[in-house]
Amino acid sequence: MRHIADTERRSRLALRHGVSPASRLPDAEAATRAMTVLHSTEPATVYLSLHARVDGLRVEDVDRALYVDRTLVKQLAMRRTLFVLPRDLLPAAWGSASARVAATERKRVAKDIVLAGIHTDGDAWLDEARAAVLRELDGAPGGLTALALREAIAHIDVKIDVTAGSVWSAGRVLTHLGLTADVVRGDNTSHWRVSRPRWTRMADWLGKVPAPLDERSGYAELVGRWLATFGPGTVEDVQWWLGGTKGAVRAALADVEAVEVSLDGGSVGWVLPDDLEEVVAPEPWAALLPVLDPTVMGWKSRGFYLGGHGPQLFDRNGNAGTTAWWDGRIVGCWVQDPDGVVVLGLLEPVPAEGRALLEAEAARLTEWLQGQRVSTVYPSPAMKETR
Repeated sequence: MRHIADTERRSRLALRHGVSPASRLPDAEAATRAMTVLHSTEPATVYLSLHARVDGLRVEDVDRALYVDRTLVKQLAMRRTLFVLPRDLLPAAWGSASARVAATERKRVAKDIVLAGIHTDGDAWLDEARAAVLRELDGAPGGLTALALREAIAHIDVKIDVTAGSVWSAGRVLTHLGLTADVVRGDNTSHWRVSRPRWTRMADWLGKVPAPLDERSGYAELVGRWLATFGPGTVEDVQWWLGGTKGAVRAALADVEAVEVSLDGGSVGWVLPDDLEEVVAPEPWAALLPVLDPTVMGWKSRGFYLGGHGPQLFDRNGNAGTTAWWDGRIVGCWVQDPDGVVVLGLLEPVPAEGRALLEAEAARLTEWLQGQRVSTVYPSPAMKETR
């Protein structure tokens, strides 16, 4: 059995994730493909993740890929998380991860509707709400905002507070329609750091909507792409990222003919069958990655690049804050000062070479942001301390 040490895993990360200067990617679509998906829970993450991987990237380039060429599409999928996917990956997500979340979401909405006393049949209420939204969007091929839809459709203009911390309104209906690929988050009506989309029928957005893959094929496609980006990884890593069952993961690994390898610490990892060659380490590199960057959120077991810094870099719910990387390991975080200047918050000593490269990345990011400050609802303890 081939052994892949932590040092080689870090080299693979650098070369495949576009974070080292030697592996920069040509454009937004190529960078997204390299990463399988980008996290889009916070809209700024997409732009900052791409900036870290594409030299010379402009905000307009990302906007074009998302809203004009539409080669990148926002889709709620694994773990009920909003991602940006390459367009050709959508059918795989629709038939597997998104369908799984849609089924769970339907049960929750239907239950809440009954508990709130709005309707005795929660499924019937949701079906009527979905149909009403689609009828409204039939006459608006350019899409409508959530506010416009709520004002136009009394049926979904509700606010439900069934239990503490479980307040929701019309957005839950739109979320479910998005999970089933009936609608999509279309044009953004705000700036790139805030998401206020026009909800649009998927057929209007894509022109031709491909059929979803069946569940097993969809999971196999997602797992195969994950392995190409993040492999080697354990079954637990894949299951955490996918948000599926261990059985679904094992079936997908078999379908892509994944090969077992041994990892430091004695665990078993998996790689694609054509991915057994040794990877040569790149030159030492530095990178500054944003909140919820896909590299930081790619594995469940993160010790090979995180060390003991986890409690300082993730919040209590497992959401990653900003990260500063030196030669394959996370060594701290970054924040902006009141003037928008990027400031490092290091958690361990870094050699002079590394500090110089990190400072250069901070200057590069400061220049790109042009004084625009990026807020987050997921500040890590290290970020709070640095501020």
